[in-house]
Amino acid sequence: MKQNVGSTDRILRVILGLILIGLTLTGRIGVWGWIGVIPLATGLFRVCPAYLPFGLNTCRTDR
Repeated sequence: MKQNVGSTDRILRVILGLILIGLTLTGRIGVWGWIGVIPLATGLFRVCPAYLPFGLNTCRTDR
């Protein structure tokens, strides 16, 4: 699948995902914090399925 998540977008997604998962593991927020797996995965794999229907791409160059 073609990558559509750029560097800045990727960093923010990974950080947000890790924060949400960390808060869930420490008991500060409820189980809904496991939704942090989604931004973490899209940041690591550099593909966001939600971008596809809209034709969005935050990568600087096509790979």
